[in-house]
Amino acid sequence: MVELLAINPKKGDDKFYRYKMPRLQVKVEGKGNGIKTVVVNLSTIAQSLARPGGHVIKWFGLDLGAQTNMDPPDDRWIINGAHDGETLQKSLFIFIEKYVLCDDCGNPETDLVIKDDVVRKDCKACGARSKPLVHTNLINFIIKNQPKKGKKNKTTKAERQAARAAKQKGLQNGGKENGNASGDDNSENGSNENGNNSDDIDAGSDDEYTRAAQVIDVPKEVKDDDWAVDMSEEAVKARQNNLPTEFRDKLVLEGADEDEEGEGGGNTVYDALGNWILEQSEAKGVDKVEDLEIYKKAKELGIETKHKTVLILVQTLFNENIVAQIPKRAGLIKQVRFPRSSIDRYRFTKKAPQFIKDPENPSQVSERHEKALLGGLERFLAKEGKQHPKLMTADVISNKILYQLYDNELISEEFVKKWGSKASKKYTDLSTSREIRRAAEPFIKWLDEADEESEEESD
Repeated sequence: MVELLAINPKKGDDKFYRYKMPRLQVKVEGKGNGIKTVVVNLSTIAQSLARPGGHVIKWFGLDLGAQTNMDPPDDRWIINGAHDGETLQKSLFIFIEKYVLCDDCGNPETDLVIKDDVVRKDCKACGARSKPLVHTNLINFIIKNQPKKGKKNKTTKAERQAARAAKQKGLQNGGKENGNASGDDNSENGSNENGNNSDDIDAGSDDEYTRAAQVIDVPKEVKDDDWAVDMSEEAVKARQNNLPTEFRDKLVLEGADEDEEGEGGGNTVYDALGNWILEQSEAKGVDKVEDLEIYKKAKELGIETKHKTVLILVQTLFNENIVAQIPKRAGLIKQVRFPRSSIDRYRFTKKAPQFIKDPENPSQVSERHEKALLGGLERFLAKEGKQHPKLMTADVISNKILYQLYDNELISEEFVKKWGSKASKKYTDLSTSREIRRAAEPFIKWLDEADEESEEESD
């Protein structure tokens, strides 16, 4: 039987820890100058770590100072020289700590995100994004060998076989298989009918938001007497009036922008979401309200991709500790702006979601979501700034709040400049709007200077 190890070695004594990988197996072959070490199960290990096998074998070569082969067609990953399994296992744990585990939660559910030759670890479990990884030889290799735009990550036949084997043995998800939505395991190449390989995010993804959406999408029989919540305008207002003053004042929907696509009107579904979040916050504290539960509630109300949902989230999920809260809530806000399930649906049906301008580059969402985010921020600052005047200073707004939103890719450079150029009374009074934009001027100036430096470098 294959021995399984905790991917995070610090969790080795935790019998309930579900992220496992097989112990590394090696075989030394040859003699003299031709001696070499074959890593027998490298493809299976790479699949467990959600990393290409080329990254792992390249790491071994760099860490041990030995030559390696890349992308072997016969699954024979070779390192020149004789190396014992214990040495390679220790080296593998160093690779995992640096390039796989999340710096915040310690889980291995991360992707390596490359933008402008900067590589970060993006955690799907907690939504955190790491600081830029230092440009080592491995990072330079990853940047040079990243897939070209419009093309999917290439996997070897051996890696696809290893993926099927890992599924069958329950290595990927603590002994439970996520389902067969990604294709028939008995097919020739283990892919689905559209030809997507194992690196693509499919219906069997471990992404918690996608799984939640799948559960919610299951048709349920609803009887006339099964409605638990009265969604009439009078009932919603009554529940809102029963909230404590500090929570009731935090939610401002009056004067919200009307939606040409039929989202406007009484705003009852947005009232319902906002009131629910405030009730949960009152009961257990705003930082204790789980992102997944919020997303489920939005999905239940049918507003999980609407721009007004972003407006509600910004007003209800933050308090005077907003600077520390933004990175923790970034994953939820991104999910509302461009949900992974909709991007996957585009890949299979080629029908682009309306809120995505360029489906090949899903970060380019419509301006509505960014406008709602900054509009919600204006309302938040107008309310909280009265009790915490420090929030209205240029240091906090420019150097902390807007920088965190920008660093977590929740706002774009182009829209921030457009937003900062003119005050608006759409979300708060005109004088407060001007005050907020004046405080944002140092951040916008910083963006302009960065653009000028880039132009000078290119010239």
